Amino acid sequence: MLTRNLYRIRYPQLVGVRVCLGVAEAGLFPGVAYYLSLWYPRNALQSRIGLFFGAATIAGAFSGLFAFAISFMSGTRGLLGWSWIFITEGILTVTVGLVAFLVLVDFPVTASFLTPEERAFIVRKKKYDNSSVGEEEKFDVKYVYQAFTDWQVWIHILIYMSLIGPLYGITLFLPTIISDFGEFSTAISQLLTVPPYIFATLVLGFFAYYSDKIMMRSPFILAAQILCLIGFSINIANVSSGAKYFGTFLIVAGSYSGFPGIVAWLGNNLSGQYKRGVGMALHIGIGNFSGAIASNIFRTQDKPRFILGHGIELMFVGIGMILLPVTVFVYSRINLKRARFMERVAEGLEKQPSVKELRELGDRAPNFRYIL
Repeated sequence: MLTRNLYRIRYPQLVGVRVCLGVAEAGLFPGVAYYLSLWYPRNALQSRIGLFFGAATIAGAFSGLFAFAISFMSGTRGLLGWSWIFITEGILTVTVGLVAFLVLVDFPVTASFLTPEERAFIVRKKKYDNSSVGEEEKFDVKYVYQAFTDWQVWIHILIYMSLIGPLYGITLFLPTIISDFGEFSTAISQLLTVPPYIFATLVLGFFAYYSDKIMMRSPFILAAQILCLIGFSINIANVSSGAKYFGTFLIVAGSYSGFPGIVAWLGNNLSGQYKRGVGMALHIGIGNFSGAIASNIFRTQDKPRFILGHGIELMFVGIGMILLPVTVFVYSRINLKRARFMERVAEGLEKQPSVKELRELGDRAPNFRYIL
């Protein structure tokens, strides 16, 4: 019965199921990013987000091998190969989800696997990481309002789009792009998607480690954007298949390696756990709309060069490359003004804000410094 029902599924049912899948997974990454920000200080956040997202990059590598293997199951029990992909991946996802529900703890303070001393250390280190007086921990609707009206949330959304658009585009259409080089079968095209993801995983790890080490995000995000810019420029040009394949390495590496940095950057620069939670949800939730665009721009009639698709992706990258230095400039100016204010406070020329005022101000406090 199950086999017959799966076999009879039509396009409307697939769309409905895909919508349900999207609703279910929409909160996963912003939730995980926020969850990690509750555990790790600012100078260790990107490497942890990178470790988590690196799993997605590795999954991209294995998905090519997996799709190649599953293609040989087409016809088994009357189902096509793509049906078996949904079945096997669905079973794995549900299994991991159940295990995570049982294993993960909400906050460091409730982590039973830590000793009381370890819990106290993590809580204190995280509490005073974003603020010298500790973050405000009591919920107030004003923190939601502050997240919606904070300029940096909205400019970070556009920078986020500059890499998430390319990421979705290359993830969804890499096998199609490779197969339209005109030299490979569908199965071989799936196998050829593996090396770019392996390369991207290495670049992601390198960027995440050194970004935390020097406590800067923007240089590595810019480097990722440049990789995407070069990669898409190669693929939109009338060059050999080998050159275009090399370009896909740069696109995959750039889009995947820059993603953790963008998420960590905003998480680092929002103080107050409620404001940060709402801000990161807006950041990722709205930013992912560029993925909806990217999923519809590599049209069949545009093959083999896909000028429209690559052109729109270049537009996303270009917008990000313009806004990135603007953001760094604004952050630098604000940091400088705050440093001068604190100097005047030390000289007795300005009134020292109270602990309560500093805590409520969060990332707008004069003693808070934005990470560049």
